[in-house]
Amino acid sequence: MFTLTQLANFVAVAEELHFGRAAARLRMTQPPLSRQIQLLENELKVRLFDRTNRSVRLTPAGRAFLVEARRLLQQADQAATSVRQVSAGEAGTITLGFTAASAHTALGRVLETARTELPGVGIVLREMVTRDQVRALADGGLDLGLLRPPVSDPDLVERRADREALLAAVPSGHPLAEGDGPLSLADLDGRRLIMYSPVEARYFHDLLISLFRQAGVSPVYAQYLSQVHSILALVDCGWGLALVPAAAARLRYAGLTYRPVELPDPAPVELSLAWRRGNDNPALERLLRHLRAP
Repeated sequence: MFTLTQLANFVAVAEELHFGRAAARLRMTQPPLSRQIQLLENELKVRLFDRTNRSVRLTPAGRAFLVEARRLLQQADQAATSVRQVSAGEAGTITLGFTAASAHTALGRVLETARTELPGVGIVLREMVTRDQVRALADGGLDLGLLRPPVSDPDLVERRADREALLAAVPSGHPLAEGDGPLSLADLDGRRLIMYSPVEARYFHDLLISLFRQAGVSPVYAQYLSQVHSILALVDCGWGLALVPAAAARLRYAGLTYRPVELPDPAPVELSLAWRRGNDNPALERLLRHLRAP
């Protein structure tokens, strides 16, 4: 089979229609160039050039092969460029997991960084709860996750991505919807609360249970759900109150009022970036480097 070098030699002769000029262009002498063309013709079992002492012309087969030779050389060049870009982290794909709530906070910043700093890298998004993200990161199904801490798997690296406050979501006609100052956790004592699932939304469930226990507060759990937008929909229906991350206030419901809540930690809701230790995706390494930049 012919080589890329033979193709390049053929294209040079075909464009120059002169072996001497083609040899000079290729920075070689004429005899080895002539031998390469002869080997190529023998391989293809066709005559590519009509040669005389005074001229060199392409045969019909040579004209047809010139089109294909240029195409093959261009594809080879593109393949080499693509490989170099992938190796440098300038191309390729990053599979990014995120929780539903993180779509309103850190996800936008990560995507904007990827768009501006890694324009040749494709981002594949997967909405997943934290537990599923941890499994997918460990088995290589995800490159990077936006999830709730802590991550106990020693093979994963975790770094804080964001912190935010908790807000009370209250039906607009509810007595707690009135006023300008923050609510206290004591205001929720004995009231119906839409609570987070202890399985699918374990982070928020455990966070709220800890806060209520420290404050000596006992709400009445009217329902357990995993997604913030579903919880807010029930609050909007008047089914109860809820504590939600501050970014959830971007979900506008006509019948909802968001009230700040006075807490020992003003921003207790944490979000982490996590990735598998030893992940060899060059694009991930570049993205993490840009995300670390101030």
